[in-house]
Amino acid sequence: MSEMKTALVTGANKGIGFAIARGLGTAGFRVGVGARDNVRRHAAVEELRSEGLDAFGVPLDVTSDESVTAAAHLVESEIGGLDVLVNNAGVGGSAEAGAQDPTTLDLDVLRTVLDTNVFGVVRVTNAMLPLLYRSATPRIVNMSSDMGSLTLQTGPQMAAYAPSKTMLNSITAQYARRFADTKVIINAACPGLVATDFTGHMGDRTPEQGAAIAIQLATLPDDGPRGGFFSEAGPIPW
Repeated sequence: MSEMKTALVTGANKGIGFAIARGLGTAGFRVGVGARDNVRRHAAVEELRSEGLDAFGVPLDVTSDESVTAAAHLVESEIGGLDVLVNNAGVGGSAEAGAQDPTTLDLDVLRTVLDTNVFGVVRVTNAMLPLLYRSATPRIVNMSSDMGSLTLQTGPQMAAYAPSKTMLNSITAQYARRFADTKVIINAACPGLVATDFTGHMGDRTPEQGAAIAIQLATLPDDGPRGGFFSEAGPIPW
């Protein structure tokens, strides 16, 4: 195994995920671009390579046990280990009027959002843990949102999306407790309101600005924080 560290970013073919992949690549990581869409994944890898970065594609549907298992096998066979996992893949759920009003909540929308934003994170994390355990500096970053903060309750009312991020924060804390006596450092990150396809290009933050906190948490020193929820400005109450 080479001395170059390896990172895997899920949902990395565009938006914040792509910016995280680019940022980690620029920081010297070999970067696995995890994405479902074959065409977009290939294009993202080619773009990163054209910038002189070491990138490789990882077919990855976080809602599929088979896909996630295959992705872990691919990373193991191609690289032999993993140093950083950024769980970035996420869905907002239906934006139709009333679809995320808690009093009329479509449970299928809730299931779909949880399957990616929570179950997908657990699925991918646990599949990649054997590889992360081999690293001297394993880091896991879960991309969350301050919409999931019970204290702040920011943004529009989204009764599927917001609670999915609340649960993701709690899952992150549970992992941190489990990893307390290990080298694995896990935290949740809030990128802020970034103008991407995901947000309908609302917000005044660029994907690069949104990616900054993820890159910071992915490269924490060994005495860095564990199980917290952070933006660039520092800890977020939740």
